Amino acid sequence: MVRKNKNRHSSGGRGGRIGSGPSSTVSCSIPELQKFVPGESLKRPGFVSAGESYIVKANHFKLTYNETLCRYHVLIDPKPTSAGDVMIQLAKLYGQSRLGGRLRAYDGKKSLYTSRPFPFTCEAFKVTLPDQENILCGLPRGKRHFRVQITLDKVLFGRIDSEEFYQAFNTILRELFLGRYCLVGRSFYKSQPGEGLKNCCGFYQRIQNTQMGISLNIDISCKPFINPLPVINLVALLLNRDISDDPFDFCERLKVSKDLCDVEVNFTLEKNADKKYRITGLTSQGSSQLPCPCDDSGTGKTVVEYFKETYRRTIWSRVPCLKVRDQEKPTTYLPMEVCEISDAKQISYLLSVACQHPMDHEKTILQTVNPYNEDPHAKEFGITFENKLTIVKGRVLPPPVLKFNDQGKVKEFLPKVGKWNMRLKQMVKGGEVNTWACINFASDITHAAAVAFCDELAVMCVISGMNFKGDPVLPLVNAKPNHVRPFLKKHYQRFMEILRPLHKELDLLIVILPDKNGTLYGDIKRICETDLGLVSQCCLAKHVLKMKPQYLTNIALKINMKVGGRNTVLLDAVVGNLPRVSNTPTIIFGADVSHPHHGEGRSSPSIAAVVASQDWPEVTNYAGLVRPQARHEEIIQGLFNENDCGSGCISGGMIKEHLISFMRSTGHIPRRIIFYRDVVSKGRLNMVLEHELSAIKKACASLDPIYNPQVTIIMVQKQHHTRLFAGNYGVGSTIFQSGNVLPGTVVDKEICHPTDFDFYLCSHAGTKGVSRPVRYHVLWDENNFTANALQILTNHLCYTDARCTSSVSIDHIVTMGLFSL
Repeated sequence: MVRKNKNRHSSGGRGGRIGSGPSSTVSCSIPELQKFVPGESLKRPGFVSAGESYIVKANHFKLTYNETLCRYHVLIDPKPTSAGDVMIQLAKLYGQSRLGGRLRAYDGKKSLYTSRPFPFTCEAFKVTLPDQENILCGLPRGKRHFRVQITLDKVLFGRIDSEEFYQAFNTILRELFLGRYCLVGRSFYKSQPGEGLKNCCGFYQRIQNTQMGISLNIDISCKPFINPLPVINLVALLLNRDISDDPFDFCERLKVSKDLCDVEVNFTLEKNADKKYRITGLTSQGSSQLPCPCDDSGTGKTVVEYFKETYRRTIWSRVPCLKVRDQEKPTTYLPMEVCEISDAKQISYLLSVACQHPMDHEKTILQTVNPYNEDPHAKEFGITFENKLTIVKGRVLPPPVLKFNDQGKVKEFLPKVGKWNMRLKQMVKGGEVNTWACINFASDITHAAAVAFCDELAVMCVISGMNFKGDPVLPLVNAKPNHVRPFLKKHYQRFMEILRPLHKELDLLIVILPDKNGTLYGDIKRICETDLGLVSQCCLAKHVLKMKPQYLTNIALKINMKVGGRNTVLLDAVVGNLPRVSNTPTIIFGADVSHPHHGEGRSSPSIAAVVASQDWPEVTNYAGLVRPQARHEEIIQGLFNENDCGSGCISGGMIKEHLISFMRSTGHIPRRIIFYRDVVSKGRLNMVLEHELSAIKKACASLDPIYNPQVTIIMVQKQHHTRLFAGNYGVGSTIFQSGNVLPGTVVDKEICHPTDFDFYLCSHAGTKGVSRPVRYHVLWDENNFTANALQILTNHLCYTDARCTSSVSIDHIVTMGLFSL
């Protein structure tokens, strides 16, 4: 949880006082917005020179190609289930005759690309797909007839940085592997034989426009798939036990519901064996207690009774049913033992996979790219690739010096390879916990073990610099995870019966969880923070048993942050050397939008979270605001709004609330706004920038028409496939012990955009697998950041995460936005 700084001051400061009351309608005539031109990007101001030179390799391969392509429009009538199957059959029938022997690349929709024109400009073809046998029931499927019309649409000339060439070449490269691999998004996977859960390994590929020219970005990718098998067998694999009419406990139901959500199944007793049902969850009752929604007679039959009468099938009575939906009925209950997964499906459940050492990962990428140049499609379109990773001239930025409390033996510390510890150090500002309690939801944690953990945690909090009272309000309470809401509310009343006469509140609730269960965790956080107004700290049972000092330290750091303390600050912020922040009152924002997962219901909204720094110049305390908005809407709607109350418009929104809170906390008016924004899709980038920049400017103008702070907007992208590898694995001083690049590695040449202001920063010490750098892309900059200033500031902020004693992989302000959701 992010808490506001409790210190309150007047909202004066540099530049005069700004009012925070109601204002009239904000004028949309903001000069800076008139400069915004959709499609035009901010140009790079220069390259980084701070730190030390550092040679790395990137998984980008320079590409050469023919600059002439023919694009044809494809129309298939009637619309097929799989357009790809129709086009494959067309190639078999007419490839060497009417199509002139040309190799083709089809995007699966309406575009077909060739390197040379066909012998016609427009022609129609008749295609018949042969008989197929239905795999499930063995019944024949009749022939299907189609009319395919191919018309020359355009001859493309020029560079691949145009959107048309970009789409064309990604289609061509995809065609190289379609027949041999399973395509998921931009990644290809080899199918695995056998039943059950399988980790399918494949690769990702994408064309990118870079400073060195056009490159192919290739990375290794692993995804979990379910191969065809009965659902009941899969559930047995997930739970690692036999399913023989035994009821599921609460945690088992949650696990199966999460792992199977959105998976398609067939109902094996149905005549229409092609019909698919999508799993949305599991019932809380066994089938003998579950009223059957399919029973139209109104007799109140249970699912067991319905299946016995209708299908003459005896099903297990105590096992929960699958909640499924199809196009005809929103919710249906199907017993697990009469459903099966007919096709390989990708699922969210992640099997443990051995992480590759960076050197092995690099070798696997090279093995993937080597056959490209010999592929017939590559030769047809004149595509060639370099057979080695790109050498990139990077830098290693220096880590910031961290400032701790002067009461500790160590007052300042320079992190080593992105890490430090709290030994001989104390928190800059220790928070207070005078009243606390603990609830244990983990059945395998004994009462004595839970009490011992709480005692050790209290001691660690005191050692670290907090004022933490040793005894709880009431003795530790054990609970079951299937009655969270009533249990928490009941015991909260018990706590308050003791504290209310003393005019006190419960400062902290420690909760022990059985495992990493997102649903249970979410329920506890929602009840504590929204219903009860409690600060809570969850701990996993596996860590409670071990009671490692490092884990206790990390929990103490989290608790201190939540109760208004401050763990550490950047020395550069204290002495006034933080780039573009120390010399002028600056507020730093982090923003993100979280969308509902598949199966969460169509009424579930997207959630926007915006956090902002509440102190200056230290930039360590943050406030968080959360707003629901339209489902799957990427633009943050709640940054600024106006409501007509009859007598005039009242303005508000998250930006205005944060600005007012900052002024009250610091006594200063922010003259600079730095806005780190989690990435959005490329197609909506300009729309998001225009809307959110406008909202920021309007929020400022709503406080005072002449208030116009300088704004910088930076897009933060974690989900990409660029990887950085050490230039020389044999030199120990140039790599981290895991084989990864050093923390602080930054790259803004070769593989970055030719003109845009972007860079890749690997700020953390990757301990497993291959470190993934974060791409920062500056979309708008009125603060005139240099490459050095912005990259040093961003790297420094990665050392201010209060939850751990290491630098984090993504700017801390953005992670605060993520954790506010």
